[in-house]
Amino acid sequence: MAIKLKRTKHPLEKKAKQGFKGYPIGTIAYYGPDDKKATKVAAGIIMGENQEPVAMKKWFSTNDIRRETKIMNEIKDWFIEYKVRSVVMAPKILGCPHEEGIDYPEGEYCPECLFWKGRDRFTDEIIH
Repeated sequence: MAIKLKRTKHPLEKKAKQGFKGYPIGTIAYYGPDDKKATKVAAGIIMGENQEPVAMKKWFSTNDIRRETKIMNEIKDWFIEYKVRSVVMAPKILGCPHEEGIDYPEGEYCPECLFWKGRDRFTDEIIH
C-alpha cells in the first residue's frame, strides 16, 4: 500500500483563501501545456479599484511551478515589497504558457500545446 503525502500549502495559497483584505491586491495565474502541469506563473499588483496592474512579472519552470518553493517565495517577497494586503489566485491552470502574437500568430492555436486547441480555458470543455 502506497502512502500518500499531503502537500503543505504555501503561505500565498493560505492568504488567497482569506479573501479580500483591501488593496493592494496581488494576482497569480498559472499556465501550462495541459491542465495538469503549470510551467508558467504570471503575477500582478493592483493598487486600487478599477485600476490596471502597476507591475507584472512572469516565472517559468520545466517542473510544476506550483511546487517550486523558491519561485513561490520570490512572488511572496515581491508582494511584500508592494505591501499586498489581498491575494487572488486562479484555482486551476488557465491555458497555454505561450503568448498569442508573440510565440505564435494572432488568431491561431499554439502548435506546442495541443491540449488547449479548441478548448475553453475556464471550463476545459471542447468548444470546436
